[in-house]
Amino acid sequence: MRVVVSASGVDLDASASPVFGRCPVFVFVDVETMMFEAVENPALAAPGGAGIQAAQFVTERGAKAVITGNVGPNAFGVFDAAGVPVYQFPGGTVREAVEAHRGGQLVEAGGASARAHAGMRRSSAGPPTTPKVSGDKRKEEIAELTNLAGDLRKQLAEVMERLDRLEKGD
Repeated sequence: MRVVVSASGVDLDASASPVFGRCPVFVFVDVETMMFEAVENPALAAPGGAGIQAAQFVTERGAKAVITGNVGPNAFGVFDAAGVPVYQFPGGTVREAVEAHRGGQLVEAGGASARAHAGMRRSSAGPPTTPKVSGDKRKEEIAELTNLAGDLRKQLAEVMERLDRLEKGD
């Protein structure tokens, strides 16, 4: 069976991406042989509708299941209509995601895990405003932002490594 994992890099040891519609790469994997194909996400830079475009792309390329960190309601609707199950993966590598799927350790998502347009880039009209939060909510937001910053650092490191390899002709 061919599954797709939203990823931050181009191989089985790349980090699985916490987002679907705006992940940098989709890694399609045959779960029996572990043969894979990495394809850049054509919807990554879309001004809008990235989730729908990405969902249509991976279903057209033959994905029979999707493994991702989060998926929005529009993309989930495409998968639901196509009969393609979505599994949430809390983090790790593409290989770990596929192995967890093969081992029956992932639970099928019953719906979207992110709000609509969660991956939309901010406009350049000015800096985003941050609502005032206090107490436990503040600690939760700090932890969430710290995790997000860590994920972004990993993604940036992978991009820089990839650029170095390409520039060196490896």
